[in-house]
Amino acid sequence: MNALLRIFKVLWVSFWLGFATVVVFIPIVVSASLSSTGNLAFTISRVWAWLMLKVTWVSLKSRGNENIRQGQSYIIISNHQSLFDILALVVELGIQFRWIIKKELRKVPLFGFALYKSRNIFIDRSDRQKAVRSISAGIKRLSLGVSVMFFAEGTRSPDGEIHKFKKGGFATAVESGLPILPVTVNGSRKILPKKALAFNPGGIELVIGKPVVTEHYTHDNLEDLMDKTRNIIVANFNPDYPERATS
Repeated sequence: MNALLRIFKVLWVSFWLGFATVVVFIPIVVSASLSSTGNLAFTISRVWAWLMLKVTWVSLKSRGNENIRQGQSYIIISNHQSLFDILALVVELGIQFRWIIKKELRKVPLFGFALYKSRNIFIDRSDRQKAVRSISAGIKRLSLGVSVMFFAEGTRSPDGEIHKFKKGGFATAVESGLPILPVTVNGSRKILPKKALAFNPGGIELVIGKPVVTEHYTHDNLEDLMDKTRNIIVANFNPDYPERATS
């Protein structure tokens, strides 16, 4: 019975993923083509993410929203527990942001093209210098108030712990002078852990920390900036969510 239920869940989410992607593809491409900012395309993508959360029976809540100043651009740094982090962040943060995406995703039919037209930033992970230049150029093309999202660990956690942070997002914050917005995602791993195919209905919480000003940091003390941001994200991390609430 459990095997049949898992198969049903995989087929169910696959159907809705395909349906939702096809439905929003044309509106996203048209809106992105008509707009130089990609903001409308991002807003439409929130509909796609919202629908996927609804059909998988995932609820969202957030704390610390008062720490976001509307109109301010941020380098958003988040932990990464599940593919559902992407949906939760798009829907619940309530601000415009763009993703740093590996260039291979541009080849995914419909989805990759929609990401490109929405002004997301594609990088070549095999070439660090080229990736840095792509990110720098991508940030300069963004309109005022649009942020950039980095998953600090670079990939989903395999065991639910918060692992070592990579330097890319922090170096970008120092070079751009933008403040860091630390965000902790709780609960998403229970919905879809890494390498799993079948989802579990549940709840996801976003905890938004106070922004970290970066103007006094350089590449020489980048580790200090990383430690400060990581401490905020870890302090708000609750691996038992939603069974046990943090104080």
